Amino acid sequence: MSISTMKLTFAAAGLMLAVSTGAANASYCGDGKTVTFAGIDWESGAFITEVMKTILAKGYDCLVDSIPGNSVTLEQATANNDVQIFAEEWLGRSDIWNKAVEEKKVVAIGKTFVGASEGWFVPDYVVHGDPARNLEAKAPDLKSVSQLSDPKVVEVFADPEEPSKGRFLNCPSGWTCEGVSTAKLEAYNLGEAYVNFRPGTGTALDSAITSAYLQGEPILFYYWSPTAIMGKFKLVQLEEPAYNEACWKELSSANGKREEGCAFPSVDVAYGVNSTFASEAPEIVAILEKATFPLEEVNGSLAYMVDNKVDAAAAAAEFLKTKADIWGKWVSDEARGKIEASLK
Repeated sequence: MSISTMKLTFAAAGLMLAVSTGAANASYCGDGKTVTFAGIDWESGAFITEVMKTILAKGYDCLVDSIPGNSVTLEQATANNDVQIFAEEWLGRSDIWNKAVEEKKVVAIGKTFVGASEGWFVPDYVVHGDPARNLEAKAPDLKSVSQLSDPKVVEVFADPEEPSKGRFLNCPSGWTCEGVSTAKLEAYNLGEAYVNFRPGTGTALDSAITSAYLQGEPILFYYWSPTAIMGKFKLVQLEEPAYNEACWKELSSANGKREEGCAFPSVDVAYGVNSTFASEAPEIVAILEKATFPLEEVNGSLAYMVDNKVDAAAAAAEFLKTKADIWGKWVSDEARGKIEASLK
């Protein structure tokens, strides 16, 4: 090989190396694309969304945004790639999400948190009383949903507007849990005995529970963890028949049979991600795979929101300022430095 030929060969190799290096360094955010999050309106979802938005924006120079909506609408938007990340997707709960998974339009990434639960609750003082507040137990034997049909129990939870019936405080319309709890009311033959009351928002749901609790009033409601409510108040979860797959399939389907009720399944919560976005942004997927929030830290942050009357963005900033030992493991050293500098 002549010297001139060798020079040309080395030059070509150098050009190829430069091109491949540039491709390796290319990123979703580096290309100026916006990462749009689902604007989840329940406390934990809003808090986690703000943390992850800040990490991407301040640590990786991403353009970030969020769009509001109920969970069903936002799940469909994620399937359509109008939303890229649904930060708190409770897997297996939604027909919309399950269909999108089957069609390979969305994928579940990582574990947003571990150890969550959901069910039907009453304040502890309804069952055990509260001597410190001079509250007598109004349903001292109440343990199970099977007892809710007892007329004496129905009377305990009397609806203010229809006192001949009890009131069940459901999730807001459009939330997946609202459909499931509505199906359960029918499956447990409670539809005629209880008003299926749906508050307008997650905030309204929390306000109704808080108001009743502080006044020592009986209240029957659906709830879940992690939440500030679960951390601040002493509650009793009512027993249900054991979960089984066939029962759950009917309850969680809009057109399912309502012949049998059962407990909610164990909870798997992940980052719901649009499949196209996942393939285009492996560097962001790598962060999500590591970003598991300890459940007690989520509860603590939600209690911080309530106690200090601040929004999810403020709680996220406090978490990032004080819990770098947790989130710092999710990101690169460079990104951690940039995030910490942005918080000063």
